[in-house]
Amino acid sequence: MEETISLQDIFRILKKRLAMITVITLLAIAASAIITYFLLTPKYEADTEILVNQSLKDQAQFNTGVVQANVQLVNTYSDIIKSPTILKDVIDKLHLNVTPDELQGQLSVESKQNSQVFSVSVRDENPAKALKIANTIAEVFADKIPTIMSIDNVSILSKARLAEDGHPVAPKPTLNMAIAFVVGLMVSVGLAFLLEYLDNTIKTEEDIEQFLELPVLGAVMEASANDLRAASKARAARRMGGEGVEA
Repeated sequence: MEETISLQDIFRILKKRLAMITVITLLAIAASAIITYFLLTPKYEADTEILVNQSLKDQAQFNTGVVQANVQLVNTYSDIIKSPTILKDVIDKLHLNVTPDELQGQLSVESKQNSQVFSVSVRDENPAKALKIANTIAEVFADKIPTIMSIDNVSILSKARLAEDGHPVAPKPTLNMAIAFVVGLMVSVGLAFLLEYLDNTIKTEEDIEQFLELPVLGAVMEASANDLRAASKARAARRMGGEGVEA
C-alpha cells in the first residue's frame, strides 16, 4: 500500500523537529561566518579596459566593416592576452614569483556584446599588486599585439582601478552566509523527515490510533516511586478518615 503524507503531517514533523532544524541552520551560518572572516584570504580586484579601434589606415574614413571585424576579433585578443607569450613578459617585468598558469588563474577577460572594448580583471591579496599586474598586462599586450597579429588597432582605454569602496571582492560574507542558511535549512529539514521515516516506535495515543487504526480505550500512566508513596499515603489517610467517622 502506497504511503502518502498530508500537509498536516508535514507541519507536524516540522514542529516536532523545530529545535533540531534551528540548531543545524544556525550552526551552518556560524560555520560559514567563521570560514569567511577567519580562514579565507580577502581578494582585491583591479580592472583595466582595452579598446580595439579602427586600424590607422582606415581612420580617415569610417568603415563599418572594419569596426565589425574588430568586434569579432575581441575573442581572439582575449585568448592572446591570457597566453604565456604575454604573461611571461609580465612576470619578468614585475619579478613575480608565479608561473604563467598561476597568473592566468588570477586573470579574467570580459567583453560586452557588439563592443570594441574588453576589460581585463586581476585578483590578488594585495590591492597595489593587483593594480600593477593589470596595468602591466595591458601595456605588454598593446606592445606585442602588433607583432603577433600584424595590426596597429589596439590601445589602452583606461588604467587599472580598484573598486570605489576599496573593499575586497572576495569572499562575500553576506552571500556566503545566505547560501549557508539555505543549505543548512535544506539539510536539517531533510534530516527531520528521514528521522521521522526511520522512527517506527510508538510514543503517544495518536501513534496507536494511526498505526493500529483502533480507538484507545484506556491508558496506564507511568508513575515514579515518589508518586506511588504519595498515593499510598493518600489511601491510608482516607482509610483512617473513614474509620474515624464510623467511630
